[in-house]
Amino acid sequence: MEGSNNNNGISLRSNSSNSWRNNNMDVFSSSSPEREDDEVALKWAAIERLPTYSRIRRSIINNSEVDIKHMGLTERKILLERLVKIAEEDNEKFLLKLRDRMDRVGLDIPTIEVRFEHINVEAQVYVGRRALPTLFNFYVNVLEGFFNYLHIIPSPKKPLHILQNVSGIIKPRRMSLLLGPPGSGKTTLLLALAGKLAKDLKYSGRVTYNGHGLEEFVAQRSSAYIGQHDNHIGEMTVRETLAFSARCQGVGHNYEMLSELLRREKEANIKPDPDVDAYMKAAALEGQQTSVVTDYILKILGLEVCADIMVGDGMIRGISGGQKKRVTTGST
Repeated sequence: MEGSNNNNGISLRSNSSNSWRNNNMDVFSSSSPEREDDEVALKWAAIERLPTYSRIRRSIINNSEVDIKHMGLTERKILLERLVKIAEEDNEKFLLKLRDRMDRVGLDIPTIEVRFEHINVEAQVYVGRRALPTLFNFYVNVLEGFFNYLHIIPSPKKPLHILQNVSGIIKPRRMSLLLGPPGSGKTTLLLALAGKLAKDLKYSGRVTYNGHGLEEFVAQRSSAYIGQHDNHIGEMTVRETLAFSARCQGVGHNYEMLSELLRREKEANIKPDPDVDAYMKAAALEGQQTSVVTDYILKILGLEVCADIMVGDGMIRGISGGQKKRVTTGST
């Protein structure tokens, strides 16, 4: 009897200990995501207590607090994979996340309205008859050029009107299509809007960006003209070309906009998406802006496969023509 009671007691205790272990394991396994969320919430609370300058430099990537200023290649790859894993599918979602974060605090994304009024562009062209390129004609052209240089013979030029009294408006957040036959002045108009007309052209009229004339600011920081020809340094790789372009453009107004965004989120007690927050901070900080933006452009334009290949030129074999055109688009 006593032996049986002891056996029963042992079995009961063993069953109770097993059940305690099972329940305990279930409790910890079910609460582990909650514990991770609590840890992330504590990290966010610690970041929000920092001053604005320090708060811009710190974010959370993969549930770990990271100093954005010293973010390495591994962290950047993890961040971009979480934001834009497949460019064709995830890029639009990522851009919508950026816009939603701005809309939640009532911060408007800067937009630009371009107005152009009475644009006239004139060029001086030579007038003369066409002839076959013979040796005699070559010497005649050389002599005429020499006499024209000495102002002995009046220069046979006449004005050619490329654009005459062109006016219009380009609304923000819209795509405009410019159509016209060859030689109608489409390229000249785009160059005039971007502030890149040649100095030897006679220009009149007014182009404004949100009411500011081209003489009041640097238009190249707000607009870009992508030409037909791809002019790059052939010895530089695709990554180096895009990084150099981003470094020349600088941080700009992103830092000020991010500071205001963080201030409003702190007042409204809004916790942003960690991945979006890390990207925006990296894109606004000097030193990280070139790396993060370059990696993003490489992914969006499908240039990751040739990122470390030289662009190439007539003497150096490099990337294909389509890839080179995408490099031109990304660098501008």
